[in-house]
Amino acid sequence: QVQLVESGGGSVQAGGSLRLSCVRSGYNQRTYCVGWFRQAPGKQREAVATLFTGNNSTYYDESVKGRFAISQDNAGNTLSLQMNSLKPEDTAMYYCGIGRQYGCSNPTLYLYWGQGTQVTVSS
Repeated sequence: QVQLVESGGGSVQAGGSLRLSCVRSGYNQRTYCVGWFRQAPGKQREAVATLFTGNNSTYYDESVKGRFAISQDNAGNTLSLQMNSLKPEDTAMYYCGIGRQYGCSNPTLYLYWGQGTQVTVSS
């Protein structure tokens, strides 16, 4: 059984930082998409940062480029998202997910999701 457990969310002021973590268990594929997505109330889930393990290529939404960094430990068990210079518009529920071997930025192609962790940024 695949499980993803996120942690690290919270409330911060604009300009602050948070580090999200996602601990994974029960998934043993070598090549796959893994990523962080967010969903604000009334909006669709969107890709924030994703990683393709086949070649370690990354994708970042334009709105977070230069501020967020995605990484995965060597064992592939923990996915992290370092978020710096946070803005109020970053406020959302953040989810980690495991996807297929293609379409890393497309949330509809993801197979497994964590329960989410809330990030709230105040101005």
